[in-house]
Formats: sequence, C-alpha cells, structure tokens
Amino acid sequence: MLDTLDAAAVRRWCAGGLAALKRHQGEIDDLNVYPVPDGDTGTNLVLTLTSAQQALAMDLDTLPGDGPTPHGHALRLMARGALLGARGNSGVILSQILRGFADAVAAAPAVRGRELAAALRNAATAAYAAVATPVEGTLLTVVAAAAGAAERADSDDLRTVARAAAGEATRALSRTPEQLPALARAGVVDAGGRGLCLLLDALVEVVTGERPERAAPAPRPVRPPATTVRETGSEAYAYEVQYLLDAEPPAVARLREALAALGDSLVVVGDGAGSGGTWNVHVHVNDVGAAIEAAVVAGRPHRITVTRFADQVAPAPALPPDAEAPTVPDGRAAVVVAAGAGIAELFAAEGATVVPGNPSTGELLDAIRATGAAWVVVLPNDPNTQAVASNAAKEAHRLGVKVSVVPTRSPVQALAALAVRDPGRRFEDDVIAMAEAAGACRYAEVCHASREALTVAGPCRPGDVLALVDGEVHLIGSDLLDTCTAVVDRMLGGGGELVTLLSGADAPAGLTDAVREHVTRAWPFVEVHVYPGGQPHYPLLVGVE
Repeated sequence: MLDTLDAAAVRRWCAGGLAALKRHQGEIDDLNVYPVPDGDTGTNLVLTLTSAQQALAMDLDTLPGDGPTPHGHALRLMARGALLGARGNSGVILSQILRGFADAVAAAPAVRGRELAAALRNAATAAYAAVATPVEGTLLTVVAAAAGAAERADSDDLRTVARAAAGEATRALSRTPEQLPALARAGVVDAGGRGLCLLLDALVEVVTGERPERAAPAPRPVRPPATTVRETGSEAYAYEVQYLLDAEPPAVARLREALAALGDSLVVVGDGAGSGGTWNVHVHVNDVGAAIEAAVVAGRPHRITVTRFADQVAPAPALPPDAEAPTVPDGRAAVVVAAGAGIAELFAAEGATVVPGNPSTGELLDAIRATGAAWVVVLPNDPNTQAVASNAAKEAHRLGVKVSVVPTRSPVQALAALAVRDPGRRFEDDVIAMAEAAGACRYAEVCHASREALTVAGPCRPGDVLALVDGEVHLIGSDLLDTCTAVVDRMLGGGGELVTLLSGADAPAGLTDAVREHVTRAWPFVEVHVYPGGQPHYPLLVGVE
C-alpha cells in the first residue's frame, strides 16, 4: 500500500489502466447507441493510453535538473503521450484530463489524499473548459463526480481518497442514462465514462494493492431501443469558424462570452502554457465577421478557417494501406485521412499525403512534418478525427508550420475541397475556398444496421439497409440497390450537377454501375463519377455537388 503517488506508481497506474481498458475494449466499443457499426470508443481509449505508456517507457530515468518532481515528470510524460496518441473525441478528452491532473501536482512535494483530490478537480476543470456547453451524462459528468467525492473525503490518506473517487465515478456512470435520454432509450451507459472508471479502479489497485471488484454496469431495459443524433450544433447557424489565438486568459474569458452570444458549439482549448498561451477556438455562427473581430479584440488570431456546412457529421473510418507522401513544389501540402485503399489512391493522385483512418495526434503530426511544407491543410473526413487534427495543428504550430483544418466529414467532401486548390491564391484564401467547396458538397452513406434502433426515419432492425444523408438516417429499406437509388434521387431532388459514387469493400459486384445507370436515365443532365473506394462498413458513399 502507498502513502503517496510516486513516479513508479504513476508508471504502474498507466500500465494497469491500459491493461484494464484492453480487457474491456470490446465491451466499451459495444456501448454505441447508433445503429451504424462504427462504435470505437474502447479502441480509441486503448490506443490513446498505449501512447501514454510508450512515452513513459521511453523516458525511464531522465529528469530535468530544474524541472518538476519525479512524479510530476512522469505524469507530464503520460499526459503528453496521451495527447500525441489521442484518437477520437474520447481520446482527446482523456488527454485533457491527464494534462489537468499532471498540472495540478507536478510541483507538489508529495501526492497524498488532498493532492489527489486537487488533481482530479483540475482534471475535471480542464475537460469542462474545452466545451462551451457541456453535456451531462458523459465522460465529463463521471470525472466531475470523482473529483467531488475526492474533495468530500477531506483526507490526506491517499487510499481513502482514491477509493472514494473511484466508487463515486462508478455510481455516476450508472446514473448517466438518467441524464442523457439517448443512453436510457438504448439501455446503455456512457462509453467514455466507463473507460474512465476502469482507469480510476486501476489507480485504486496501485495505491491499495487490492483490485476493486466491480461488475460491468448492467444494461437498463430498452424502452424502446433508440439512437442518438450525432454530435452537432443547432441548424440555425450556417458557418463554422475556427482559429488559433495568442492571448492572455482574461481576454479569452471575455472572448468566450462574446462568442457564446453569437452562436453555439463553442469550444476553446488552451495549450496549458498559462499567460500568453495559444488557444484553439471553434464556434458555429451566422456572423463570421463578428466572430473574427472578437478574436482581434482578444489577441492575435491566426490560421483562421471558415466553413459553410450542412451541420451534420459522418461516421468514423478504419485503416487503409499506407501511402507515400508526395513532393511539395510550392511549399504547401495537404494531409488527408482516408479509410479504404481506393480512397487513399484518389487522394494521393490529387497530390495529398494520405494518413490511415482513425489516426492519433502524433501520426497526423508526423505526416504534417513529413511533407516538408510550411503551409499545410488537413482534411480529417470524420468528426472524431477533427479534434485530433486540431491538436496536431497546434503541435505543428509550435514547430513553425502553419496548419489549417478544413472540417470535412466525408471523403467526398475532401475530394470536392482538393479539386478547388489553387497555389496562386494566398494560403488563407485557398483554405477558405476549400472549406466552401466541402460545405457545398452534400454526402450520404449507405450501410446495414448493426442493431435495433429508433431513428428519425422510423425503427430499424439488424440487417436493414440504412441511407444516411449528412449524417442522419433518411431512409430504411430491405434492398441495397433500391435504397441506394432512392437516396440519390432524394439528394438530387434538392439540386445538383455532379454525383460521386465510392464503392465500399463489401459492395456487391455491379452496385455502382447499376446506380450510375439509374442516374443516367432519371437525371440525364447530371454528371456521374464512379470510383472504387474500398471503405469498410459502407457499401456506397455518395457526394452531390
């Protein structure tokens, strides 16, 4: 049993937490309330913490002479590794939690009970600070509950506080369905919160020598099964504005208030540098000028991107083969995330550096640096990868590389964006043009339902064919070809001159040819491009411009 959390204990905690996440990886992946087979929270948490452990393993004995304490050094290595290895939204939030934890106790002579409570509170604050309007019933709720219990324990005994925090986290996790209706209807608890509970239980095991015996939270009765809308803001706002901002914390606080009055989906994340740091700002607004003017008042904005978008999101991709980085003739480059060998070849043919799907921050950063370019645009093609891309852009900024993230949500949007690149334009103007092209491209995915659910188009059962337009289920069918042609008709009903079809890895032979023939007959003035995409899960991806 331990009285204080030393550097060796930090390493055992990371290893134990990773082992627990690996044991429960499949269980956490299955805590997915959407009927599309792309739940990967458990996988993303495992990969994020794997990177944290690797960072610790590569620096076993080194400690700066005038730096933090040994335990602080270990915690900061763990947090830094998690940041660079963060995958998906869950991984990015976990990296923020670890960073807040490390910052709170890095200089403390010893980490006992009260120091642990302070570390958990700072971890919760760091996680909440990244989101303008936190959603309760998520990982945020669980870490806040753990911090509150640790503070109420009011003890210097490390074991008492660790047990209190882990126990309350488990109880908070069981309450998440009461706070988030989508979880209640699906009969599951929050996936990210489940992962954090395992990490806190691993901490208890390290400091007490005893493994907490906790059964996995039992699914609640389904009433009936349902789905949740993917993470998004209000459709009332037509533009997404993002920029990096060099500013002082008081000015950033005022900026938050100004932007909150202009729109929604406000996220402001700092780099932890304190005074004079760099902040990553994201907001959905109608008045783009006002959002940028507010940044000028607060400090020095740079890497500004403006996107007009359909305000929906797309599912997470999987891994394609590696692709070589192209040469960079004009000092600019594009880094694109691709799921599927065919899609990767399309992007490579457009002169882009291709990164396999679901990358870590470090992998994206490596790809950015490998281009050798001074100006780089990143196309994540997935909302979960967007947070990772923003972190990679921030890290690249410290290395002197200017990076802009165009928040593409589908490969077809990235193809539209790459098609309008013009090296003769200023980099910032080129990025805005790419963002506008991506936003003007509506996209659809066709797949088979992986579970029973209640969607906005009605109930679906496992095996039903789902057609999602801009991230939301619009059609439910029983025949793949009929559903594919129906969704293309629905999209072209709203206008369009160019249709792009990407066939998936599991698409039956002749599917895209049949859809193209249908479009040629029904919409004779529409141009159709067909490519083998090779993407998993989705037999067909559709883009309409």
